[in-house]
Amino acid sequence: MKNNLLTIENLCVSYGGIKAVKGISLTVPEGDIVTLIGANGAGKSTILRTISGLVKPESGKITYNGEDVTGVQTTTLVEKGITLVPEGRRVFPNLTVLENLKIGAYLRKDNLEEDILRIYKLFPRLEERSWQLAGTLSGGEQQMLAVGRALMSRPKLIMMDEPSLGLAPIIVNEIMSIIKTINKEGVTILLVEQNANLALRIAHHGYVCETGNITMEGTGAELLNDETVKAAYLGKAKKK
Repeated sequence: MKNNLLTIENLCVSYGGIKAVKGISLTVPEGDIVTLIGANGAGKSTILRTISGLVKPESGKITYNGEDVTGVQTTTLVEKGITLVPEGRRVFPNLTVLENLKIGAYLRKDNLEEDILRIYKLFPRLEERSWQLAGTLSGGEQQMLAVGRALMSRPKLIMMDEPSLGLAPIIVNEIMSIIKTINKEGVTILLVEQNANLALRIAHHGYVCETGNITMEGTGAELLNDETVKAAYLGKAKKK
């Protein structure tokens, strides 16, 4: 049985009196891809932002690699091996591709060359555009850069917030394929994704999030074949 790299217990998060996350619990086994699916406003992004230290929880506990990291600062969490690829890419538009990648390794003191070459092998287009300003890249290329930048800190756990948002279908398939490759290399992935169909196809395990609650969970295959999930998130009507 796999160890849980990340465990969340009874997590509650509020924004100005509005409860965004209402006592959710979930686990992310080491080496797996786990996905959170649900409608906009369900609390998925808030969960990722709370794990990564950007939002302070009202209550609950976050355990990473056996250590309580509830409310720990983002920089410390990056040092421990947690990185977030935020929604909307958030690349530095006036810096080159290479400079953006190096920023991802800002806490490291060792040689970055090997890691940069690894990123270029994963994303050949980034190598072709290494001296290009990030703001001039296409949306898909910026998403690749955001993932590459996260990998530069050598994380054990990468959290990705809506990596397919706004991208052409062919690029979405490419991004999903790269997520699988990263996972095969030993990186655990927690994925928030609006494209529930694609997310469940690559995920080992999934959770359905609705209005700040976890309402269902199961393997990716189980949720893909569940009639309620099909009707709500996969665009397929329930059988009568």
